[in-house]
Amino acid sequence: MHQTSSKSRRGRNVVALMLAAVLAISAMAVPMALARGSKTVAGEATAPSLHKSVLTNTKGLTLYTLSGEKNGRFICTGSCLKSWPPLLVAAGTTPKGPVALGTIKRPEGKIQVTYKGAPLYTFAGDSKKGEANGEGLKDVGVWHAVTP
Repeated sequence: MHQTSSKSRRGRNVVALMLAAVLAISAMAVPMALARGSKTVAGEATAPSLHKSVLTNTKGLTLYTLSGEKNGRFICTGSCLKSWPPLLVAAGTTPKGPVALGTIKRPEGKIQVTYKGAPLYTFAGDSKKGEANGEGLKDVGVWHAVTP
């Protein structure tokens, strides 16, 4: 009988260790899964020079779209991205903001936030909240501040 109860205790200990391991792995996996959920990436502010509200990134910088960029067509690539950094999120992230936002995969594989199907960018010429220095600029297309 002594031998059976020793085996029984060992069996319970193994089960307890396995359960502890599963719980430990779950404790790490759940936050990682949640991190890939939704994330606030945009806000809304007034652009005094435009006399209207615009979408902004979380730092308050104006977001822009480029004419001709819709439905998977990208014009701003390569060196253009230095002046017009795309608003990016991690793969699997649902972007949130004051309006409905979406995502699209860029040609280089990164995930860019979209509004009404158009990819969103900031402008290197804006350094303060409320600036919209990129409005109406023409280079590879015409840039427009996004109005919600």
